[in-house]
Amino acid sequence: MVIEYSSIPNDIVHRSRKGECTREDGIYLFNTEPFELFSLADRLRYESVGKDVTYIINRNINFTNQCEGTCGFCAFRNSGESGFIYSINEIMEKVKDETGLYLTEICLQGGLLQDVGIDFYKNILESVKTEAPDIHIHAFSPMEIYHLSKINNLSVKKTLQELKNSGLDSMPGTAAEILSDRVREIICPDKLTTDEWINVVKLAHKTGIPTTSTMMYGHIETLEERIDHILTIRKIQEETNGITEFVPLPFMLSNNPIGEQIKKEGRFGTTGIEDLKIHAIARILLHGYVNNIQASWVKLGKKLAQVALYHGANDLGGTLIEESISKSAGSKEGEFISPDEFRWLIESAGKTPKQRNTLYQIV
Repeated sequence: MVIEYSSIPNDIVHRSRKGECTREDGIYLFNTEPFELFSLADRLRYESVGKDVTYIINRNINFTNQCEGTCGFCAFRNSGESGFIYSINEIMEKVKDETGLYLTEICLQGGLLQDVGIDFYKNILESVKTEAPDIHIHAFSPMEIYHLSKINNLSVKKTLQELKNSGLDSMPGTAAEILSDRVREIICPDKLTTDEWINVVKLAHKTGIPTTSTMMYGHIETLEERIDHILTIRKIQEETNGITEFVPLPFMLSNNPIGEQIKKEGRFGTTGIEDLKIHAIARILLHGYVNNIQASWVKLGKKLAQVALYHGANDLGGTLIEESISKSAGSKEGEFISPDEFRWLIESAGKTPKQRNTLYQIV
């Protein structure tokens, strides 16, 4: 089927179908007529995944909010005595599947702890695998891995290998924010650099640990830096083929210094059109490399996430059960969505709901 786009040059459409769009193409597309951009993204989505829209039944466990990080966008961190660290027993109570939902994934993330060695993390993994050997453990951001390697005087490669041996199945590609050192120096100056993030992710893939990929946008970054970020993800995938999905994450403004500064400048976060454009651009730039573009219902809201299914997205993420980090930064969407509601949202959008596991195999 040939579709003509009056405001999109034919050479850009041609490159998009071949997975060869450039930085300049991405900038042009972001500024072109929105509904033609959306139409192109939707067509590429259909070519990649058809009418299927996926979701996963998973549980989120943020096992600590104590963190020595200084990220200016974080509303979850607590560096004082009121912060918490769950014991192994407390974590295991949350792992027990008493929901009746038949979890396929446990997602574990925490803060950067000062004096906790790698054995604590290995203990968590081994305990979860003992209790629930069939559960996929999706855990520890690239920043957590980098931090663990430093405080334990281990290489990143050795750190990843030890965690994998203890039961780590895959990693969230968070801590990416915007992969621009200019931006990172302002919003998270003590976090790993762009090259360090890329190195951790590539080493994870080479160790046999797949990852997701994310981009937190809508704060101080430029359009060019957004496009460069997505193309960096494409380049990693071209080399390692270890990325399962790309998740655009609009910045949440509440309860953090960066958000307060943005509000003083008269900005109030991203707009719905901007969010849809980002999902569409991601689909086009990653076409042929990363098939799965997730619309985060926690960040976008359920209704806009549903609309995003016609703007490049093909996945709605997970049930989450006890999501904490976005809620602390102002998300109003709650901490849980049921499989029944996922199916209802997807079917009412005219799509076919499919439950998946972490690696996008249909359950």
